[in-house]
Amino acid sequence: MANLTVGGVDCVALAKKLGTPLQIYDEKLIEDQIRSAMDGLSSTKFGSEVIYASKAFSCKAIYEKVKQMGAGLDVVSGGELYCASEAGMDMSEVYFHGNNKSVDELHMALMLGCNVVLDNLPECRKLIGLASLYNKESDVLLRVNPGIEAHTHEYIRTSGADTKFGIPIDRDDEIAALIKETEESPHINFRGFHSHIGSQITDTSGFEQAIEILVDFMKHMYDKYGILTDVLNIGGGFGIRYTAGDKPVPIGEMTKLLVKKCEDCLEAKGLTIEKLMIEPGRSIVGEAGYTLYTVGFSKDTGCKNFIFVDGGMSDNIRPVLYQAEYSCDIADRIGEPKDGTFTVAGKNCESGDILIKEASLPSQVKEGDILVMYSTGAYGYSMASNYNRACRPAVVFVKDGVAREVLREETYTDQMRFETDTVIEL
Repeated sequence: MANLTVGGVDCVALAKKLGTPLQIYDEKLIEDQIRSAMDGLSSTKFGSEVIYASKAFSCKAIYEKVKQMGAGLDVVSGGELYCASEAGMDMSEVYFHGNNKSVDELHMALMLGCNVVLDNLPECRKLIGLASLYNKESDVLLRVNPGIEAHTHEYIRTSGADTKFGIPIDRDDEIAALIKETEESPHINFRGFHSHIGSQITDTSGFEQAIEILVDFMKHMYDKYGILTDVLNIGGGFGIRYTAGDKPVPIGEMTKLLVKKCEDCLEAKGLTIEKLMIEPGRSIVGEAGYTLYTVGFSKDTGCKNFIFVDGGMSDNIRPVLYQAEYSCDIADRIGEPKDGTFTVAGKNCESGDILIKEASLPSQVKEGDILVMYSTGAYGYSMASNYNRACRPAVVFVKDGVAREVLREETYTDQMRFETDTVIEL
């Protein structure tokens, strides 16, 4: 038996030092994933850019890592954009997404000089007006919907006929009219198209189909309207391994296949582009993340053998929201036979606060054990909440035997800083 070690750091010792729940990231694995994506996306026929989709996990430390590795950044809110600015990101490599950006967010984007991914015509007109008012320029992409039904959970499928994102490509007149309005503005530079078909996609077929459809669409837009596409962004959504049953294509292999597909499709249509972009998020940070909990009480109901931990849906809502599955171990007894089956439940006041329905663990799990859940690096901390007045956990980066805290544990005092009793005069 041994303690879990990540990045040369004893995770159990970290849990004892900082308390639990505790989020740990393997910094080297993050670097390796970014490097693999960048290497796989290279082409002799066009440039390429790997853009980290930061909604998966957002903080200054990860933005600084992205900047260090030479990748771009995808943000989806004013808060993420502000954090990117605070982290010193090159705004020419930051892309602002979203289907309903506020006037304040568009103003911030113009002032900082980031790229804007337009979602619809009203947003386009709002940006043109603001750019004219403040005499600022902006490079833009337009999000289009190729209509791919990716095989994933309905909540994270973003390209079906009923999705809220982008303009369906069969509305070519609407798309052409939008692009014409950008071309008539001296402040807005249309660069190309963006698409994203979903998330946690573990095979290549959906992406390959999307590339075929998008390149056909680019050819159609050129032939019918004379619109040239310099940039094609095919989004992200590359899946990771959560449990033994997941068999994702490694990010380096995936990007090589997509580059080849894009090269072939462009050649077949007689088209060229300046740059191909992808937006991996989960595949960069997902498997690099570990969440540590302390085991509390246990309960055998006759039909389920529960063990309770000191976190739950307040720090990882994915099992409740997406029916996401995870694997786990007792971090201070790695290597012990896993001859018991337990339901790992959180402490939040919800019957549905179940982290793992059937976890294989040593039969003698006891109070005080440290439980580790694997592959929690994406959409755990970023979707965490104060439900039940829970406090968000600390986040630690580990590498080469060194641990550094990049987000401290939230306290009850922190939660009180928004409490007020102020009369509003209208």
